[in-house]
Amino acid sequence: MPGIRKIAGWVMLLSLVYACKPVKKVQIIEKAISKKDTVQTVVIKENPKVDSAAIIRDIMGKMVHRKIDFNTFNAKVKVDYIGAEESQHVTAYIGMQKDSIILIQLKGTFLGIPGLGMEAKITPDSVVIVKLVGERWVMKRSISYIQEIAQIPFDFSTLQDMIIGNPVFIDSNVVSYKSTQDQLLVLMVGNVFKHLLTLDNADFKAIHSKLDDVDDLRNRTCDITFSNYQLVNDHPFATYRSISVAEKSKLDIYLDFKEFSFNDPLKYNFSLPKNYKRK
Repeated sequence: MPGIRKIAGWVMLLSLVYACKPVKKVQIIEKAISKKDTVQTVVIKENPKVDSAAIIRDIMGKMVHRKIDFNTFNAKVKVDYIGAEESQHVTAYIGMQKDSIILIQLKGTFLGIPGLGMEAKITPDSVVIVKLVGERWVMKRSISYIQEIAQIPFDFSTLQDMIIGNPVFIDSNVVSYKSTQDQLLVLMVGNVFKHLLTLDNADFKAIHSKLDDVDDLRNRTCDITFSNYQLVNDHPFATYRSISVAEKSKLDIYLDFKEFSFNDPLKYNFSLPKNYKRK
């Protein structure tokens, strides 16, 4: 079912984890991450001569402080998708209730279908996708379906953070860091990913996130760039993001938030249609 797999992959990317572990002893790493399909090799050289554990605790505390908190979120997002074989352009309408539900409506030309109407409802344990035009159908799956499609350990909280713009796959196992006048580079190693996170040294907002597999055999990498920040409720919100994912092939996605609001009533509803074909 290649069409369904691609649609489910889109839902994952649009719905676009703070795992707290004891801080381990800081190690000095001279070569951080080097992968093909990424822009360049990143090299960090640092020789802390102060209380490194205290510095790391301070860094982690500031990252957590910068995490955007909310009750509800609404957005209109222009999405450009550029793959190896095709490119698509859609408008996504997103409504989200924290820790409860993510609603997505897609309109525009998608998978070569003009005037497309598609909806998705994601909860902490399920995914429902509805195709509203042409061959109309409904697909119900568990939340693990997104992880199976993406081959990445997504859960509801990760998807939620991706949409809001909070860095994902944050791990307290910080193995190296480097501070410059403008930027703070933090290298974390978790169970799945090596994560090089670049923060603005003035206000600790995320600038760039580089994820690479701990398992070199996977050769999977993801680059996320955050830009065009606007201040919302004392928190900077990135209104433009570019996402580049590469493994066997490369996929580029650009998210341009045209409208967004926090803590307003949800604008979008979801109702399961009757007499639709089940996938």
